[in-house]
Amino acid sequence: MAWTDERVELLKTLWSEGLSAAQIANKMGGVTRNAVIGKVHRLGLSGRATPAKPQRGCGPSSARREDEPEVKPQRQEIKSVIPDVDTIAPVVLDSGDKTTVATIKNNMCKWPIGDPAKDDFHFCGQPALTGKSYCTYHARMAFQPPQRRERGEVRRPAAQIAQRRAAG
Repeated sequence: MAWTDERVELLKTLWSEGLSAAQIANKMGGVTRNAVIGKVHRLGLSGRATPAKPQRGCGPSSARREDEPEVKPQRQEIKSVIPDVDTIAPVVLDSGDKTTVATIKNNMCKWPIGDPAKDDFHFCGQPALTGKSYCTYHARMAFQPPQRRERGEVRRPAAQIAQRRAAG
């Protein structure tokens, strides 16, 4: 498809009206969104009369009357499912010692407690989840869900999510 003078003028007009590149491509026909974007940049058309926004809720049924109060969604309180730290006590072995590198087993929680450079360093030692390194409490601490932002949810690429699931 060649950009004729008529099509370039139509592009300039639609762009100044605030239509998006996809909308312009649909109206013009025979041209892709990316072709429109490329031509806009080559022509140096940077400014717009109005920003391109999707037209949603423009019908009469969606209009709010002036006497109606604006209803804002309520934020729900999220309750923690992680028990208090005081409820998770490190395991004390039959010998009276806490779990160390020398005494820890595969089915025990490997959550480190304390400074490894000091003598009182030990591990949680509670029963670990099957095939995992930590007990339920410490697994929840180690593998927290993505935090939400004020305006929406944090989005992570699918590869990152799959990688975290495989690791946890």
